[in-house]
Amino acid sequence: MRRFVVVGLGNFGTGLAESLANEGHEVVAVDGDPLRVDHIGTLVERAIVGDGTRREVLERAGAAGADVAVVSVGDDITASILAVLALKDIGIPHIYCKVISINHARVMERQGVTETIFPERDSAIALGRRLSTSGLLNYVRLGPGFSIQEMGVPDRWEGRTLRELDLRLKYHVQVLAVHDMLRDEMIPVPDPDRMLTDSDTLVVSGREEDLARLSKL
Repeated sequence: MRRFVVVGLGNFGTGLAESLANEGHEVVAVDGDPLRVDHIGTLVERAIVGDGTRREVLERAGAAGADVAVVSVGDDITASILAVLALKDIGIPHIYCKVISINHARVMERQGVTETIFPERDSAIALGRRLSTSGLLNYVRLGPGFSIQEMGVPDRWEGRTLRELDLRLKYHVQVLAVHDMLRDEMIPVPDPDRMLTDSDTLVVSGREEDLARLSKL
């Protein structure tokens, strides 16, 4: 179990706090809106009403000693900066920050955050990839030019094994898992001699140009 601090309980912050709590982690949530705090209060370890940009408020909430903090304070860049500074002051080693624009991201990166998160942009990119690529079921961007994608098994691959297909050599992609949709079973590190069926999907990673070539089969 790890301890997480979530500062700001809009849609993103609330969803994140709830997800982390459901995974069994200890979550400390801070927001200035009593209604938002009441909503999440029964789901997380601790939720308090207060100004998440102030060190004393974060310490009172029990944020000291947390493993990770996430700042999600909407479009207020000044509040983002102050919250990050306060979290650094109490010694939290990994700080993630939700941003709303490229300039916001640049400012937060200058503050030395671990990573900036741009949910609207990332969702738009993922949806664009799914809409433009035939057979693509899921898309997760790993970084510039790299991603993880879930794709259906092309007709010509049915009844063949991963060893036969040798996708790493032929397409320069790595199969991370096979998803048996019929049984709703995810098979990590799949048996290379297991025959693929029409109810399987493949979770693959690699360069986006290689994955795009693969998805057109």
